[in-house]
Amino acid sequence: MSHIVGKEAYKSLEERLNRFPQGAPPSKTLYKILQVLFSEKEAVLVAQLPIRPFTVKTASKVWNMDEVSARKILDELASRAILLDVDNKGTKEYVLPPPMAGFFEFSLMRISGDIDQKVLAELFHKYLNDEEDFIKELFFSTETKLGRVFVQEKVLSKDNEIHILDFERASHIIKTSSHIGVSTCYCRHKMEHMGKACDAPMDICMTFNNVADSLIRHGYARRVDVSECLELLHEAYENNLVQCGENVKKGVTFICNCCGCCCEALMAARKFGMLNPVNTTSYIPRIVEESCVSCGKCIKACPIEAIEMNEKKVKINKDICLGCGVCVRSCAFNSILLERRKESIITPVNSVHRIVMMAIEKGMLQNLIFDNHALGSHRAMAAVLSSILKLPPIKRAMASKQMKSIYLEKAIEKLDI
Repeated sequence: MSHIVGKEAYKSLEERLNRFPQGAPPSKTLYKILQVLFSEKEAVLVAQLPIRPFTVKTASKVWNMDEVSARKILDELASRAILLDVDNKGTKEYVLPPPMAGFFEFSLMRISGDIDQKVLAELFHKYLNDEEDFIKELFFSTETKLGRVFVQEKVLSKDNEIHILDFERASHIIKTSSHIGVSTCYCRHKMEHMGKACDAPMDICMTFNNVADSLIRHGYARRVDVSECLELLHEAYENNLVQCGENVKKGVTFICNCCGCCCEALMAARKFGMLNPVNTTSYIPRIVEESCVSCGKCIKACPIEAIEMNEKKVKINKDICLGCGVCVRSCAFNSILLERRKESIITPVNSVHRIVMMAIEKGMLQNLIFDNHALGSHRAMAAVLSSILKLPPIKRAMASKQMKSIYLEKAIEKLDI
């Protein structure tokens, strides 16, 4: 009987994870991962938590327990980076992050002995790299992407320097963040346990703002200032790492410094590049054939194999190129230039905007708005509706069709009056 109860506990948790646009396809491997990270009791409790950020008071009502007991459980989960605890204008709120970028990664973003990280790394590798359903769901299930690439600012021409926007600069994200945390790279840490790690820097995963603050307080990141973080960014450039961050203009919560051999996003780009797993930069490289000597250094440097030699000439596959600029840095003859792409790259304004767009594209908007426990938060509803009202007409129509809600339809109609 206890075996059945345990199985149901993790099934309920899996279903809760999949009410969010960034879910986790069910599999035996997923359940094993959840068993490592959550006790049966924790799985039952977390499965009941709202999608949107919530307070101790909300959790105590959901769990039908006193606030002191609820806070103790929430703080324990936050101490293990299962939940994030953040300050919202003086009020402490909690939120269950998605598996990625979220508690999957957090579990390996420090070296610790509280869980068997080797076993966990092996399970992650099987679930993400062997089974592939999770990676396909994460990167290809929506038109709106979770992540975007930042261009290497050091290789921009003077003309590009003038026209690059602030949100396109990793340095701007660093300089304007309220908190900055640096952690062990989840991807390379995982590969280290698999005996496949490369020699790229490990202590270089960057988190920002409230997410960084929570991870720092619980020992999953170390606090750094702007100067040190910019030095780490330069180190990433020196090691030909690609900066992949949250796909938003404001309030970016993470920037990963990715290698092509270990990191999930770039591995997906190599394997499924035509499907564009992450948003590219606004730039595309061009070969200056008059000065190119076909040395092949750019081919070796490209982290996703978007460059090849064809009839003794270097060719760039622009359909899969990320526009990161690593190839430009590798060329000793200045024979590769970055040019602004002709097509516009659309970036969501903030995390709520991105999540709403992803939810609409997956037919899951009702989960955000009619989450049983989130209805008590007018701020949560207002944030979701505000993001919907900013969408293009087609997306608003999709949202209205999904919701079949008079309240939502009237709110959307007001924009067109």
